Amino acid sequence: MTPGTPAAPLHGGPFRSGPLRYAVAERFARPRPVAGGGARPPAGHICPQPPSRLDAVMGPPLDHRPQGEDCLHLSVTTPARDDGRRPVLVWLHGGGFSSGAGLMDWYDGTALATEGDVVVVSVNYRLGALGYLCLDGVGEDNPGLYDQLEALRWVRDNIASYGGDPGLVTVFGQSAGALSALTLSRMPEAAGLFRRLVLQSAPLEIASRPRAEAAALGRVFADRLAAHAGPSGRADPRTAAPADLLAAQRDTAAVNRERSGSVLEPPFGPVDGAYPPGEEDAHVQGLDIMYGWNADEMTAFPGGHGGPDRSKELTRTVFAEPLTALGKRLVRAGARVHAYRLDWRPAGSPYGATHCVELPLLLGTRDAWRRSPMLGSASWDEVDTLGRAVRAVWTAFARTGTPGPAPAPLECHEVGAPGRP
Repeated sequence: MTPGTPAAPLHGGPFRSGPLRYAVAERFARPRPVAGGGARPPAGHICPQPPSRLDAVMGPPLDHRPQGEDCLHLSVTTPARDDGRRPVLVWLHGGGFSSGAGLMDWYDGTALATEGDVVVVSVNYRLGALGYLCLDGVGEDNPGLYDQLEALRWVRDNIASYGGDPGLVTVFGQSAGALSALTLSRMPEAAGLFRRLVLQSAPLEIASRPRAEAAALGRVFADRLAAHAGPSGRADPRTAAPADLLAAQRDTAAVNRERSGSVLEPPFGPVDGAYPPGEEDAHVQGLDIMYGWNADEMTAFPGGHGGPDRSKELTRTVFAEPLTALGKRLVRAGARVHAYRLDWRPAGSPYGATHCVELPLLLGTRDAWRRSPMLGSASWDEVDTLGRAVRAVWTAFARTGTPGPAPAPLECHEVGAPGRP
């Protein structure tokens, strides 16, 4: 999709519109909605970011999007711009709250939209320090999270003109995007903006950070920014050069890794306070929620590739057990919940059923994924054949709240159903 182009039919049928500006924001401030539903920026910027730490697994992105702070954009893919009132799937990308963008070709929703007769919305949001810096006197907490909330309001107000049903919205996210979706389900401001959630590979241990810890990292960031800016530079985060912000962010990440010892925890992410304490499940009654993980999640991370037994143990403790406990709690709170596990191990891949391996089964194209190490020697025909079946599971869930028949190697069941945990 060429940045700034109007909606155009693809392959004689679907329309992919974007980038569309859904909000504007000053640095470190919460977003403000834009007037009208189709404002097109001159270029489709993505949030300034360092290279992803998962480039070795996913491969570096092959589309080189311009980076800039005017990045609150989304794309919409629809089978037809009519009054079809189709289910809507809103995609929140992963990347450790530090990298990624909804506009990337990895997240092209054309196949999902056309095969499932649904509307797919892919969202950019602010990342790293720009999205989650916690520092007294500098902006507001969690602007990146409020970007996502504003995007959902845009969907509510505008998606009918793209053939979507604003009353039938599913938020689906992966990794950090799944954590964001879960947090949104707990925020009173988001009530009524969606009916369903899909939480893909959510590492719950990094869902949110206590404010005192976040503020301590904010002070580290400020010190490192001053060092990069130099005596005559701009050391105020509100006016500093983007390159200096990213350099300070990289330094803060190194300090955080040394302090925490975690291979997962990013230096910046949601800070406690987005919802009232003790009310995590106050708004989930009546929601349909599907969560799951991949069988070898931790092979993607340093320390998780210490042999099959080590990877299996870490995947169990970081993903399987916490997510299973969350599912049971959500059922008790009144949600209808399904769980899945994906055991797909592409031939020739050293990573197995790793973190992110489900993404090319759901989103993107042959060209976008053609150099992905996690796909090994698997042909695109193999990826797409399994992908069609997996996409049908997701779109059935978006339409009805019940996943479609799961193809091997995907296992799916209702949590709390007779004979199931």
